[in-house]
Amino acid sequence: MTLSLHAYWRSSAAYRVRIALNLKRLPHAIVPLKLVREGSDHRRQDYLERNPQGLVPTLEVDGVPLTQSLAILEWLEEEHPLPPLLPRDPISRAQVRSFALAIACEVSPLCNLMVREYLDRVLKLDAVAQQAWHAHWIVRGTTACEAMIAGGTGPFCFGKAPTIADCVLAPQLCNARRFGVALAPLHSLLRSEVAMLALPAVQCAAPEAQPDAE
Repeated sequence: MTLSLHAYWRSSAAYRVRIALNLKRLPHAIVPLKLVREGSDHRRQDYLERNPQGLVPTLEVDGVPLTQSLAILEWLEEEHPLPPLLPRDPISRAQVRSFALAIACEVSPLCNLMVREYLDRVLKLDAVAQQAWHAHWIVRGTTACEAMIAGGTGPFCFGKAPTIADCVLAPQLCNARRFGVALAPLHSLLRSEVAMLALPAVQCAAPEAQPDAE
């Protein structure tokens, strides 16, 4: 099986897929895309044929493109179940999925490149107003996620091993810092992040470790 990940180094969605691929020890090629500055590879026709939304990441499996990061994570779990990134208990699995979806669907999209471009070019918001937008949605979402896992024993979001929740959390906290959002009150989330960042699989997936990092 040949895996190729079309990704942008700073994309949190691509980051979460890189983490999962590394945790499952799956060899894969990184195909870097330029989204800003020198080019807009995600708008090229050949890329749109792989991913009609023009988003990253796209994981090609023997040439077949898979899109949407959480769908990719679910496919990885189904096709390569070891090590598991979902608990065995159905209730626990639903809780992990709920946490991951809260970030991937309710927080991350509101700060992605398309939204930032709209705030800047269409709504003409200045830097201060844009920062307020990002901070509002990140704080709202991460505060809810903190409540979801508060009281847990850790060290990861849902116990002693990383799950899809952790794969989504670490990139989101990285993104939050990029937008200058204070994270000190999020004790449970930060505990889980520390556990993730100690793993070589996560270190290799970090934005600054990517071949296209600026």
